[in-house]
Amino acid sequence: MPGSPYTDLDRPPLSAARLRRALVAPHGPWRRLDLRAETGSTNADVAEAAQAGEPEGLVVVAERQTAGRGRRGRAWQSPPRAGIATSVLLRPGEAVAERGWPPAPASGYGWLPLLAGVALVETVTRLAELDAALKWPNDLLVGDAKCAGILAEAVPGPTPARPTAVVLGIGLNVTLGADELPENPTGLPATSLRLAGAVATDRDPLLRALLRSLADWYDRWRSTGGDALASGLRDAYLAACGTVGRPVRVLLPGGDEITGTATGVDPDGQLIVDTPAGPRALAAGDVLHLR
Repeated sequence: MPGSPYTDLDRPPLSAARLRRALVAPHGPWRRLDLRAETGSTNADVAEAAQAGEPEGLVVVAERQTAGRGRRGRAWQSPPRAGIATSVLLRPGEAVAERGWPPAPASGYGWLPLLAGVALVETVTRLAELDAALKWPNDLLVGDAKCAGILAEAVPGPTPARPTAVVLGIGLNVTLGADELPENPTGLPATSLRLAGAVATDRDPLLRALLRSLADWYDRWRSTGGDALASGLRDAYLAACGTVGRPVRVLLPGGDEITGTATGVDPDGQLIVDTPAGPRALAAGDVLHLR
């Protein structure tokens, strides 16, 4: 049947009904899940919902993105049903009495993309049985190639009295072939779970595990008032991070660059780089691992 998602049996469609039964309250940790056959950008969809006052806990999943974005406005696209493209709506500045969550300070929001990275590593390591590591702040590496990216965006509240929301987007290459991989302008090669030799490439259990791990880490982080140390998030991130301890070159948002050795991550999630001029704490930048 032309146009049917079942014409490529190697890339079956996701089932919204099954995902909702597994992931949406009262059976799962999320409030609402919207599965779309195609959209421009899941992050843009969730940001629009946030500005309209959507409560925390929305998940948008797309079988195909036509205008997916990474950091610095870079494109993130793949063929239909060849990867996972999902974004979630978080409101960490709002207290949730029934869950015992106090408001998290805005200074700690930098941990949210790192939190998503920990959830990604857990998912890929456990289900795909691949050795994966994180490149600060937002890339999942398998070997020396990028397999997934994370984009966190702040969205102003619908009224001045309502705290800023955070849209957290994740894109994971699952079954892309070598001729389908995106180009990366930073020079880091791309890969997919299949190309890396994953034992599992079924997107349904991968997506379920990812969203459950993300919700679990978010609950731990929120329950401690956004404290990355008390929640165990900082230790988990450092254990998964392939940047710390490495010589790096960092392209800063303004166009400058620094070189040095990445020595750690501070309480706000910033990367600490020991440079010839002394240690620097970086909130953003493109990191290149040096040999």
